[in-house]
Amino acid sequence: MAECVNDSDAEGRISYGDHVVLKRGDVFKSVQVENKKKVIFEKQWFFLDNAVGQLYGTRFEIEAGGSLKLKAAKHSGDSLDSKEAGQDNRHIVDDGRSQKLSRDDIETLKEQGLKGQEIVQQLIDNSTTFKDKTEFAQEKYIKKKKKKYESDITILKPSTRLLAMMYHDREPGKICHLRYDTLAQILTLGNIHAGSKIIVFETCAGLVLGSVMERMGGYGSVIQMYPGGGPTRAGMESFGFPSHFHETLHEFPLCKVNALLAGTLDLSEKDADSQATGSGNGRSESSQETSGVSEEKNSEPQSMEVSVDPQEEMRRAERERLREQRAQEKKVKMEEKRKKLASAAALLEGRNADGLVIASRFHPCPVLMGLLKFVAPSRPFVVYCQYREPLIECYTKLREQGGAISLRLTDSWLRHYQVLPNRTHPVLLMSGGGGYLLSGTTVAADAAKARNQHKSEEPVAKRLKLEKISSSCDSSA
Repeated sequence: MAECVNDSDAEGRISYGDHVVLKRGDVFKSVQVENKKKVIFEKQWFFLDNAVGQLYGTRFEIEAGGSLKLKAAKHSGDSLDSKEAGQDNRHIVDDGRSQKLSRDDIETLKEQGLKGQEIVQQLIDNSTTFKDKTEFAQEKYIKKKKKKYESDITILKPSTRLLAMMYHDREPGKICHLRYDTLAQILTLGNIHAGSKIIVFETCAGLVLGSVMERMGGYGSVIQMYPGGGPTRAGMESFGFPSHFHETLHEFPLCKVNALLAGTLDLSEKDADSQATGSGNGRSESSQETSGVSEEKNSEPQSMEVSVDPQEEMRRAERERLREQRAQEKKVKMEEKRKKLASAAALLEGRNADGLVIASRFHPCPVLMGLLKFVAPSRPFVVYCQYREPLIECYTKLREQGGAISLRLTDSWLRHYQVLPNRTHPVLLMSGGGGYLLSGTTVAADAAKARNQHKSEEPVAKRLKLEKISSSCDSSA
């Protein structure tokens, strides 16, 4: 019991090598904690060494020199709210002369070592119009100045919600404008849970892949289908999963799906290696031939000089050793890649996957039709696309071809609300759209054909009536 408590306490504390999320206001950034590594966040630089050993969720203050200091808890006497407030703002003129402190004065205060809260208090005291503003306008003014001059950050543990909000705010194009509420619906509609076998095809910087792995908790199998030369996993690595999570992750190239379905997949990959080694041998033989010719030409005038530089021999031997080492490392990497490909192919050949998740910038229709063949019957699938038209094409294709039921094409709508006393209202700026989702459930191909044939036949009551009429005609005849 004590060991479990110690393990949970260690997981809740920051350590070197961990991936963390920095938060200031509504701005997030994912970084890795490294020794004496300078981190730049919101135009400020600092080091994370003093955060090691502290609990996640701790608030820090950036001091001079880039060191972090624990932020003291707020006290009731530290409030900057003014007791005096005006009735309205009609007499306030924004002419730029209401603040007595200049930019140089504020820089001087910073050099003297004043903290952010003290600088904000100085700005309030030297403002000629602060007391004439309404109570709401004063709160807005204080919030704006705190955001500008206070240098506080909070270090959080990475999660699907935090990383999805970070990517959507900073680089939405990298995740195909996938919003965090849409990502939550993907995980729900896909029935992602521990112990399942999920096929994931995404081009969202690994964010969807990491979300699926987090939901599964390190139990089950995740098969990542990737286009091009290799998978992209920047978003997945930002989660900072332990090693046993990576053991459940498999990868398979999308270009070899047709070969796997046809049963002609070659896992040896000897052709490319033999061509590469053959071309390398050809180059080495040609270089040897040219060196031999040059030696023959130069042998006559240098026949009397037979002196070998020992340093040159050592350098040549070192180069040969490095070349052999690189060749051996490349061979080991190719063998590991072949084993990974074989393990992923073995999982796909069973065609018994428990779910399919697609979220990519490519047209989803051919990808969906090809990957649905690996999913077992009565299993959910979900497809995300930024636009509606490609999913309509997928919907029509599935209705014509069969093999899927409960097809639904939906879009999500999200609005944030400001919740404050006497001024609760929707936020003026909101996201225009969170993309579209096509979800459904697979069925066996034979059952789908039988269902289509049953639809084409005559109804049972009409068929019985026709048989009765024909039998009565035969008896009368």
